[in-house]
Amino acid sequence: MLAWSVHEYGHYKDVLRWGEFPQPRPGKGQALIRVGATTISFSITLRIAGKYQVRDPLPFVPGSDVAGTVIETGPGSPFRPGQRLIGGSAGTSGAFTELALLGEEAFELPAAMSDTDAVALFNGFQTSYLGLVERGQLKAGEWLLVHGAAGGVGTAAIQVGKVVGAKVIATASTPEKLEVCRQCGADHVINYAKDDFVAEVKRLTGGRGVDVVFDPVGGDVFDQSTSCIAWGGRIVTIGFTSGRIPEIAVNRILVKVISVVGMYMGSYRANAPERVREAQRVIFGWYEAGRIRPVVSQVLPMTELVRAFELIETRRAIGKIVLVPAT
Repeated sequence: MLAWSVHEYGHYKDVLRWGEFPQPRPGKGQALIRVGATTISFSITLRIAGKYQVRDPLPFVPGSDVAGTVIETGPGSPFRPGQRLIGGSAGTSGAFTELALLGEEAFELPAAMSDTDAVALFNGFQTSYLGLVERGQLKAGEWLLVHGAAGGVGTAAIQVGKVVGAKVIATASTPEKLEVCRQCGADHVINYAKDDFVAEVKRLTGGRGVDVVFDPVGGDVFDQSTSCIAWGGRIVTIGFTSGRIPEIAVNRILVKVISVVGMYMGSYRANAPERVREAQRVIFGWYEAGRIRPVVSQVLPMTELVRAFELIETRRAIGKIVLVPAT
């Protein structure tokens, strides 16, 4: 089968190879799917570079979230040929390929959901739902600040916040990205490249600050967020796209009685799969009711993976970039 593979860690431009790779065989509980769509994220570039929390054994096909149609199943699989599934790819087979493996934790897709919407919705909305509703304890009427709000997980967080009933403030760096945030339902938007978001948040909240901060950026953004969070507020940290893992003085947590909580989907899937399944059930329901929609900025052929990563690396991506089989 044709696939993108990594045989040594490094920058994606240097180490990604497109060509023949051994076809995976479905093991116990697994399903082999013909890939219909997959998507990318900043974290995958870290995996390719060998800089992620967990190192993938070489060689491997990168990529995780993948949707497609079952063509073969392993012993004890709960699925059958012809079903359409969404999930995180299993083992080293990855998602940037013609054929991928999914485990028994995969989900059958609603009939009306396209493969493109499925992969754009999957990780971002799971992260946002569990991060905001469970970890952040966001409630109706509270103030929510979403950083990196024009990205895939940011646009999802805005929508989850609005469904919950929060008042949402979104930060982004360009007028185009701010407009996307508005279209997702943000009540207020802040151009952090031009304005001091701390001062703006305090102005918008009457000096009180926000109840929940959703932060995929880390670095200086995290540091500054501690200055505009309300007493008893919660910071949900989900990643560090800034490149710097922040630190916080514990006395600030003490004095403002705030909580800093983590949200990592890989850990959730390993330790609380039943909560992930419940979250996905809710997300599918919201989608079918028309309450949420993933933001897909571009759909590219699988062979243009490097170009897709460049859009992420140069911060030109809005929402999700989806890859589909090359024709």
